[in-house]
Amino acid sequence: MTTAVARHLQTEPVTESDEQIAAYLDTALLPLVIASVVHITGDPSWLRGPIRPNRFVPNDFGGAFTEEEKAELVRSATAAIAAWRDAGCPAPAPLAPELVRELMDWLALEHHDDATAEMILEEMDLDGEDPRAIRIAPEAADHAAEYPVLVIGCGMGGLLAAIRLKQAGIPFSVVDKNTDVGGTWWLNTYPGARVDVASHYYSYSFEPNQVFTEYYARQPELHAYFRDHFDKHGIGEHVRWQTEVVRAAWDDAGGYWDVELRTGDGAVETLRVRAVISAAGTLHKPFIPDLPGLERFAGPVMHSAEWDSSVDLTGKKVALIGAGASGFQIGPAIVDRVAQLTVFQRSPQWMAPNPKYHDAVPEGAMWAARHLPCYSRWHRFMIMTQSSDKLLELVRMDPTWSDFPRTANAFSAERRKLFEAWIDTHVGDDPELKAKVTPQYPPAAKRMLQDNGSWLRCLKQPHVTLDTSSILQLEEGAVVTAEGRYEADVLVLATGFRANELLAPMEFVGRDGIPLSKVWDGKPTAYAGVTVAGFPNFFMIGGPGTGLAHAGSIVFAAECQMKYIGEALRQLVESGKTSIEPTEEAYERYVRELHAEMDTLMWGHESIANTWYKAPDGKIYILNPYGNVHYWRTTSTALPADHVLR
Repeated sequence: MTTAVARHLQTEPVTESDEQIAAYLDTALLPLVIASVVHITGDPSWLRGPIRPNRFVPNDFGGAFTEEEKAELVRSATAAIAAWRDAGCPAPAPLAPELVRELMDWLALEHHDDATAEMILEEMDLDGEDPRAIRIAPEAADHAAEYPVLVIGCGMGGLLAAIRLKQAGIPFSVVDKNTDVGGTWWLNTYPGARVDVASHYYSYSFEPNQVFTEYYARQPELHAYFRDHFDKHGIGEHVRWQTEVVRAAWDDAGGYWDVELRTGDGAVETLRVRAVISAAGTLHKPFIPDLPGLERFAGPVMHSAEWDSSVDLTGKKVALIGAGASGFQIGPAIVDRVAQLTVFQRSPQWMAPNPKYHDAVPEGAMWAARHLPCYSRWHRFMIMTQSSDKLLELVRMDPTWSDFPRTANAFSAERRKLFEAWIDTHVGDDPELKAKVTPQYPPAAKRMLQDNGSWLRCLKQPHVTLDTSSILQLEEGAVVTAEGRYEADVLVLATGFRANELLAPMEFVGRDGIPLSKVWDGKPTAYAGVTVAGFPNFFMIGGPGTGLAHAGSIVFAAECQMKYIGEALRQLVESGKTSIEPTEEAYERYVRELHAEMDTLMWGHESIANTWYKAPDGKIYILNPYGNVHYWRTTSTALPADHVLR
């Protein structure tokens, strides 16, 4: 077994007694325990016996075993793990491909088609091969020094790019306007900030976090993850903090980018590089609404992304403008310490019921992730399987559907009933509040939120008011709406970001002196969401057409994009050419097909208003309308037929 395989399959040795093992397994996820035991023993009979998972509900991978089944599984798994312990915890041999596929079907209670299985197996990387790494042919490795790269941003995407470039031996620099790694997870420190993708899927596939302490981790733990891997991979020596890109211009004769940088002290300098990777992200430029009289408000005013922790909210009257993703988290986090909370909601959000949203990972599951081979890998599999392409069908338009556009199709109508029942469970005794928090658009047509009931419980508290009318003006100590006047000591703007202003205020000038802002003209597009014809050696992570609005992990999407970038750079280095870019034909074809696909989904439908997905012209440019499998295939390589090397 190679070192790489051992790194992925070996865990901390088991030293606990049989009784301790059994106690840990009692609170672990038993289907994943069985998956690990199959790796330990290589025995397929674990999957072919009478005890099988009965069902899986969203965000719960316990398998719904009966108490008798659970007791038998704990007993037999304890015996297998104890025997492995007594043998010295040897690294398991890789499972045969047929057994891996059988295990996939056993866990998911369904069969995966070959393409989906291939994608998920690459993500899990059970053999430890790190298939998304940049692999330059040994005979060309010395040429990599001729291709220096600038990475813009050191958030999740920029750090990913930096790690991959360093692994490949490609020289690089990173610039970031902030003072630390992490991007959004450094920037957003507001109370209640946490990820809304299951934690164990929100880490790099090649550096999985097996020990998140919560199923949906909070900001400090997420920032710590990125900081740990920033340090582990030695990226610090490549980074310049408090440094912004002002302008970058392509020199076609020389085959390089001249990048104008501005440092924190205002100094300007130029850096010459062969390629640029922008990982600036889309959710980092706060949107400050044009509220009449905002400048007159006397108390502290802070955007959720610019939280001032020195402001003590205890006993204060707080006006929270915005009830989307960040407001949804802030409200419940501060409600018990404020004297009065007034929430101003433009439109309600659909909530996916998730009892585990604030739950800690049980001690037994933490132990299993640290000690049982591949337990956390199969946990990742279950999350990926459940939040995969099926949910895209929620927003697939069926104009012939009798309830259209209130619901998009039969599946949409089914989910609407489920979500309405969830709302009714919590606020059914308050018809007025229920009406205010129940959307009239289809589920997932706007961003879906995860909820364990905390938001609705927050709104029911006696010192909380939900106002859904328009804000008329702000006064020195109050917010005035069409429904009333509300005194306020502190104003919190949970109003989101300028998501459609991609790359701004940076300017990129491509071949023939044409600015990208002119090419886009407010309608950003890119081949695979990564490259643009006429802009050689320019790549984006989190570019147009890559945002996720139905399911999946943005980390997975970023890894797909970096795989494509890595393939393009590999072709450059191995060919000895100067530049690579998509052909005009391929670029236009991809954009045309993407928009045709987008037109089949509810996100851009004329009935959907007040959504940050839409650009000023009412079109959708930032979201990815494709399922994970389609996008994974698209970004698996830089197809020679679609690109030109010069």
